[in-house]
This record gives sequence, C-alpha cells and structure tokens, in this order.
Amino acid sequence: MEDEELTESLLVAQQPGNIRIISNGVGSNDTGAIASGVTGVLLLSAFVTACSAFTGGFVVGYSAPAESGIIADLGLSTAEYSVFGSIMTIGGMIGAVISGKLADIIGHKYTLWILDIFYIMGWLAIYFAKGAWLLDLGRLSLGFGFGLTCYVAPTYLSEITPKNLRGGFTSVTMAMIPFSVTVAYLIGSVVNWRALALIGAIPSLLLLFGLFFIPESPRWLAKIGQEKEFEAALQRLRGKNVNTSEEAADIKDYTENIQQISEDKILHLFQQKYAYQLIVGIGLMVLQQFGGLNGFAFYMDEIFELAGVPSIIGFIVVSIPEIPAIALGSILIEKFGRRTLLMISATGECLGCVLTGLSFLLQSLNWWTEATPTLVLSVILVFKASYSLGVGAIPWIIISEIFPINVKGSAGSICNLVNWFCSWLVSYTFNFLVEWSSAGTFFLYASMSGLGVLFTAKLVPETRWRALEEIQASLTHNLQ
Repeated sequence: MEDEELTESLLVAQQPGNIRIISNGVGSNDTGAIASGVTGVLLLSAFVTACSAFTGGFVVGYSAPAESGIIADLGLSTAEYSVFGSIMTIGGMIGAVISGKLADIIGHKYTLWILDIFYIMGWLAIYFAKGAWLLDLGRLSLGFGFGLTCYVAPTYLSEITPKNLRGGFTSVTMAMIPFSVTVAYLIGSVVNWRALALIGAIPSLLLLFGLFFIPESPRWLAKIGQEKEFEAALQRLRGKNVNTSEEAADIKDYTENIQQISEDKILHLFQQKYAYQLIVGIGLMVLQQFGGLNGFAFYMDEIFELAGVPSIIGFIVVSIPEIPAIALGSILIEKFGRRTLLMISATGECLGCVLTGLSFLLQSLNWWTEATPTLVLSVILVFKASYSLGVGAIPWIIISEIFPINVKGSAGSICNLVNWFCSWLVSYTFNFLVEWSSAGTFFLYASMSGLGVLFTAKLVPETRWRALEEIQASLTHNLQ
C-alpha cells in the first residue's frame, strides 16, 4: 500500500498547453524550469561522450580491414584470427553485465574514466602485439570498454540534456557508432593494422582529456544525496545566468520519492509495474541487432565479393549517406518524435534487406547479373542510411529515458547484455546463413525489421519533449 501511495505521488498530470509534474501533491509549472539553450559545458560533455561512442564503433570496424595484415605479419591461422575477431563480444557482454551497477556506484563520469582506460590499454596491446595472446587481450579490453559505453553514454547524455535537446544530442552521439565503423573501413584500406590501432586510440585520448572538464550527472548526484554538487553541476550545464531552481526541485522530489519504493536490485526489476518498460527495452535491443547490421558490418568484404564490387570503391560509396542521415535524424527526432522516426528507419532497413536479398536471388538465377554490383551498392546505401537515421540511436535513447532511477542500473545492464548477445548471435550465424542462402539471409533480416515496425507501433511510448521524471512516473503509474 505504501509503494502505491508513493507511486501515486509521482502522477503526471497534463493540462492544455502545459505539462506539470506533481511530486508529493505539489505541482510546478514546467515553463521556464528547464533551460532550452545550448551551453559550452553541455556541448563539451556531448563531444566527450561522442568520443567514447566513436571509439566503440571503431573497435567493431577494425577487424575487417586489419585481417589480411595481421594474419600475414603474425602468422595467425584463420581460426586464431576468428578468436581475435569474436572475443570482443565476450568483453562486451562482461562490460554489459556490470555497466548499470558500476555507473550507479561510482557515477557516470568515473565509469567513462574506466572504460577509456580499457580502450587505451586495448589499442596499445594490439599495436605492440607480437603474437595471438596480446592481440586477443587487447581486443577483449576494447570489447569491455565498448560494453560499458553502450549503457553509460546514452544514460549520461539523457540525464544532463534539457528535454527539448535530449533526442537530438543523444541521437548524434550514438550514431557515431555505425559511422565510425565505416571510418575504420576507409582508413584501414590505406594504412596497415598497427597504424590503424594508433588512429583508433585518438578519440580515446580526446575522451581522456575532456573528462577533466565535464560535470557528473546531476541526477546521479541527487540520487546519492550530494545536494551542493548536484546544484552546481546542473547550474554549469544550464548556464550561470539561468534559474534552475524549479528543475532542481523536480529532480530532487522525484528522486527522493522513487528511492523510497525500492533500491536498485535486479530482482526488483521483475515486478509487474516494470514489465512494460522491460518488454520495450529488450524488444528495442532485439530490433536493433536482428535487423542485420552486424551481417553488413562484420562481413562487408564478403558481401562485396559475392556481388562483384571492388572493396575500396564499395566502402567509399556506402559511407556517403551516413553523415547526412545522422544530421537529418538529429533534426527530425524532435520534430516527428522517437516512435515515428524509428518506424521510418526500420522500414528503410526492411526495404534495404529485401532488395539485397532480391539482388542475390537474381544473381543465383543468372538474371540481370550485370546489374548486381550496382544494385547491391544501392541497397546497402538504403540500409546504412536508414540505420543511421534512427535504429542505430533511438533504442538507446528510449532505454535511457523510460526506466526510473531505482531500477535504471539493473534495467540498463539487462538491455545492454541482450544487445551484445544478439550482436554475437548475428555475427556468429551470418556465414552459416549465407552458405545456406545468401538471398534468404537478407530476407530473414528484412522480416525482423518488419516485425520491429509493428512492435514499435504497438508498444513503444513516445517520449519527446517530456522530462525524464515525467516519463518514468507516468509509465510506472500506469502499471499499478
């Protein structure tokens, strides 16, 4: 009964033309409470977080262009290189398991410090590797850092950014992951694998330097009771001349009330009142990975070879739409909302996979074979642009928004782990599926994207222009 009364006190009330958050029965007008401008500290914080996401994507993209050079220089067998390529997902899953709890205990900023140390150690281990063991250790370290990044980067950004900018900032940052995969392909086609490892370390060094100048998440500081530090961090982020008193009061009231319901323990997450958020979070992770990105990302060379496309030309061409798509996504996400843009993005992915499967089907039937290279390049452009538009970033944005602070760490760890497991599953099964049917592989991915459109339309909530406390209170209340 006490839990129900506390949750009731977090009820979100909507009024014509305005939204109020009611905490402990006291309403506060939202107008003017949250600064809508962009400050230098906010921009720097977003840039630093983007460096962590960019490094993670570079880790994914590194193995494909480095393969021939590493095998030749270190004398590795194909099986040994396969261990090197796949061990990243093991590190990622370990990082995913502890990501939420680690960020809860030591804070988001210090978690960024830790993952950056693992990034730097990983790149240096690969650069100095003389044999398989140090190579694998470096890749494992990079995977661990990336596993932490996938949770802490979107969560930190969502907690420091004003609600009217949250979608755009987080979208651009998380879209750095697929973008940097392509950057790794392009650079790796002209430099050797050791130089590529040093280049991969550059964003990590920028992250290391930037961490000295950014604040901790105000919401995390409020959670652990550091009131003065909380107010100072919020003021830095919003600007020294901005009145943050109402926003600060809403955050503190919500945090104090929700923490009385339960502590962040993983078993508390499996209560009925959190079932909806958990289904949405896990479903979005499955959608993101089973749409086939890792099939394209890890085996792009093989796809180009099957289609008769020169690799260097292919990598250059497919990288063209990513920056415009990322920029367009960051603009449209606040204009049309998360749900609409995610459905458009998943539909584009579905179309790209259908047409890729169709091109390979025509090739297998010896129909229109002279057009296969052009067709495959065109449809990969459609897929990559669609992914960068929304599927690459929006699932992480929504997950960072929908879970209340008392279960956010546990929920983030579970969703992150599901994402990494699905990533491993797609990358592990891709070659087997292609041997079975190259066309059928992409038709299968297309069907998963199609199901993702239906899932989003039926279950995913719209969260734009709403404060985090408002989103979380309304979703939890509706399930009482």
